[in-house]
Amino acid sequence: MLDATARGVFTIAATPFLPDGGLDLDSVGRMVEFYLARGATGLTLLGVMGEAPKLTQAESLAVIRRAAEAVAGRVPIVAGVSSPGFAAMAELARGAVEAGAAGVMVAPPASLRADAQIFDYYAQVAQVLGDTPFVLQDFPLVTGVTIPVPVLLKIFAEIPSCVMLKHEDWPGLDKIAALRRAEAGGARRISILCGNGGQFLPEELGRGADGAMTGFAFPEMMAGVTAADAAGDPDRARDLFDAYLPLIRYEAQPGLGLAIRKHILALRGAIAHPTLRRPGPALSPDTLAEIATLIDRQQARLDSLGT
Repeated sequence: MLDATARGVFTIAATPFLPDGGLDLDSVGRMVEFYLARGATGLTLLGVMGEAPKLTQAESLAVIRRAAEAVAGRVPIVAGVSSPGFAAMAELARGAVEAGAAGVMVAPPASLRADAQIFDYYAQVAQVLGDTPFVLQDFPLVTGVTIPVPVLLKIFAEIPSCVMLKHEDWPGLDKIAALRRAEAGGARRISILCGNGGQFLPEELGRGADGAMTGFAFPEMMAGVTAADAAGDPDRARDLFDAYLPLIRYEAQPGLGLAIRKHILALRGAIAHPTLRRPGPALSPDTLAEIATLIDRQQARLDSLGT
């Protein structure tokens, strides 16, 4: 099962669809192999960029089962189970674990405002999930819920089944540093993996993060940066990061990012089709041309690094 020692790169997996919007389960297995071959030490399914809200409960479980079959125990799987109601959350979490997930991820609902509400919500989440370990997704830019450091520390101290923080606060580097200082002072240590498309990965690692839990069309960037940092070579980590930075920035565009990512994943053979399930944007010819230019220039930079 997932625990607080988790490190490395848990790639946020896309959800492959056929051109008609149906699930492309054949591509799930192909996608799993693509991610593992490029350094993923875990996979996270049904995240925000996995189009989870567009899937039915049955479809969500089908994706988890197919991914777990493909992974065959090689790396842990985390399944997003966030839901407005606990009944649906509990059902999906139970099915995910039965299918082979090592843990689940829960984001706070937008209705939470007061610190006490946030803590009480996650205390109830723990009761609903039972022994299943969970990841707390801290993504205020999407959820609208800001979770202060003291509230996180209270959750970590009193809710042992919370084993990981998916850190996506922005700006949030000081939050990582504050959590690690608290741990140095005796607070319970928890795994911290970071999101936001890897845009701040070198700085996050420098502040004490254990790796990344995010998506990018070139997941080997996150694996390479994290490995170089762990090997004590932050300059190499930054050189790798810098080589990918223009495309990281381009993919981070609100509203278009997932369409760009799936287009590149399809170009790279990770999935058969770049389809977003409706509603979703289409990429213009100008955008497609810019992506091609960015990929070419990125490869030239990587060649200069001998990568």
